[in-house]
Amino acid sequence: MNILLEQMLSHADPSQVPGLARFFKTGPGQYGEGDKFLGIKVPVTRAVVKECWRKVGTPWDGKGGASWDGRSGSFDFPELEECICSEYHEVRLAALLTLVEIFKHNRVGRQACIDFYLSHTQFINNWDLVDLSCYPLLGEWLLDSPDRSLLYNLARNGRTIWEQRIGIVSTMTFIRHGQLDDTFAIADILLHHPHDLIHKAVGWLLREAGKRNKPALEAYLAPRYAVMPRTMLRYAIEKFPEVERQRYLAR
Repeated sequence: MNILLEQMLSHADPSQVPGLARFFKTGPGQYGEGDKFLGIKVPVTRAVVKECWRKVGTPWDGKGGASWDGRSGSFDFPELEECICSEYHEVRLAALLTLVEIFKHNRVGRQACIDFYLSHTQFINNWDLVDLSCYPLLGEWLLDSPDRSLLYNLARNGRTIWEQRIGIVSTMTFIRHGQLDDTFAIADILLHHPHDLIHKAVGWLLREAGKRNKPALEAYLAPRYAVMPRTMLRYAIEKFPEVERQRYLAR
């Protein structure tokens, strides 16, 4: 029995489906084209994940027991696999949030969690799925690592805009620990990206970096603001005083 899937299906609310479909741009030619929804909002999904986690314990294998195999060095998550591959957006999100819980509570199995995440990026195919999972997983995983090339490779060579977005948004964890260099460097890789969703993500992370160190953000913007996509710049300077914002935009 797949407890997580069963609980998610039981919370379906068809009345919410049209609004969610519009919000996540599922129409023809839009970035979420063809995605399907159960009508479950994020707080409800989080509550379902929390309850399932409480019932089955840690590490979670969908059966209430540990499935860590020290010989193979991997977790076996057949139920999680079923959920991450679901046609329903909210079920995929529930799988990712559960993966975050596994990662947080089972240090011995962190590599397996990261491997699972990276091998299923084709199902992490909307901005909320990216933003709610990548930095608690990849960001935390790489926080103490001297080699963060994984994020650079995703930003530069990602097969989809979602993998590229993972590359920049994962640096949120670094920002929260006062480490800004990777955010600025990956922002440079994506500076001239054609998609608005990347402009928003980069601008958002630059803004967060600026909250930690405004002079560092100003130094980054100085040679670049005139050629940055307008949306990216607006997001980056959103917390600046109005006079400063208008000065950047007017130039």
